Formats: sequence, structure tokens, C-alpha cells
Amino acid sequence: MRNRMIAGNWKMNKTFTEGVVLAQGLVRELEGGTGDVDVVVCPPTVDLKGVSEVIEQEGAPFSLGAQNVYFEESGAYTGETAPDMLVGIGATHCIIGHSERRGYFGETDEDVNRKAKALMSHGIVPISCCGESLEVREAGTHVSFVVEQIKKDTAGLKIDDPSKYVIAYEPIWAIGTGKTATADDAQEVCGAIRETLAEAFGQEVADGIRILYGGSAKPENVAGFLGKDDVDGALVGGASLKADSFAAMVKAAM
Repeated sequence: MRNRMIAGNWKMNKTFTEGVVLAQGLVRELEGGTGDVDVVVCPPTVDLKGVSEVIEQEGAPFSLGAQNVYFEESGAYTGETAPDMLVGIGATHCIIGHSERRGYFGETDEDVNRKAKALMSHGIVPISCCGESLEVREAGTHVSFVVEQIKKDTAGLKIDDPSKYVIAYEPIWAIGTGKTATADDAQEVCGAIRETLAEAFGQEVADGIRILYGGSAKPENVAGFLGKDDVDGALVGGASLKADSFAAMVKAAM
């Protein structure tokens, strides 16, 4: 049985102080607990310490995630963050391969694969993103496109505990555009992802890996996605920037 997951990606929003306030607000909104739903918040790097302290001091019912990592252990990589630095600040999860990283910063599937291996070697759970552009979707090749991403992103990974690896399917055309894939759209691709994982790692492992939907997910539509067999939660963007809306999504998943 896979626990559902709701993960919030704050992207490049919230100052240090604003991040602390948002995390404290989320603690209050979720004071009744989250049941079997795993909740992760992923603030900007400069906010990680503040949110980590809120989690520790207030016994927050959510975990800390980062938005990016570099795959080397240390060295002359100005501006980058190593996996053990994330461990040291209390991060247990990390988003990799987000479409904005791929599109704006030229990250490749090979980069995503190396980051996943680096994170997992330090006990950090990757939230590995995949997804197609509008052009690919309209060409009708979206399923094969995403399947190829998954094959490259997971190549050579050792997944002994499927709860320690998460995939987020995010149709790029539905991120921040107001457009949203339908629940059936999400199931079509998420089902294909799980079939691809089964071919690579066996059915038992594939059945344990959580696949999230990302792309204008919000309180009003999340229940529809969660009703699909192969959608195990959501990677939330804009709706994670307000404690009440993000908490509403968590409660919808409970």
C-alpha cells in the first residue's frame, strides 16, 4: 500500500522570514495531523534553515525538501549545493529534473540520473520530475516521450525500498498556465510510467513507487487526480504558497 504524498514546491518565492511564517501557518493548519499522507515542503535554498527550525521546534507534521542539488560531493562549483549539505540542514527529500530546470538551465536526463544517484547514496528521497511540452502532447507522442525520460532518469538506479524514490509527472503545458490535464490524462501517463518501472525493477518495486501529478494542481481539482489508480499525490506549485490552500490539498488526500 502506497502512502499518498503532497509536496509543495515554493519555487523562487518567499524571503527567509516569509518562509518561516508560511511554515508556521502550515503547522497550525495541520495541527490535527496528516493521517497516512506524507507531506513535504520544498522552499528556496536560502529558506531551508528557517523552515528546518520550524519543523524541529514545533514538531511539524511535514518534512523538508530542497528544490535542487548538485551531484558532486564537494569542489569548485560556485552556487551549487551538495547532498551532504542538504542532509546537514535536515532535508529528507529533493526535487530534481523539474521542467523549469530542464528548460531554463539546460538540465538533461543524464544530469537527473546523476543527481538521483547522489541523493540516494545520502539517504535523501528524490522527487524526480518528468513531462512533455504542448508540442509533444499535440503530436500524440507524449506517452512514449515520458517513458523514454523515465528510462534515462532511472538507468542504473538501485531501488531496494520503493518508498525512497518518487516520480512527479508534470505536463509542462499545464504548469503556471491555468491549463490542467484531466485526471484521465494523468492516469494515462502515470500508468505508462508504472509499467516502465515494472519492466526495469520488477512489479513489486514498481507498485511501491509513488507517482505524483504536478501542473496547476489545486484544492478544487486534486481529488479527481487522487481517484486514479496510478496517481499517488501531487507536486503543488502556486497553491503551496498559502498555508490554507496547501493544507486543504493535504486534507483532500487523507
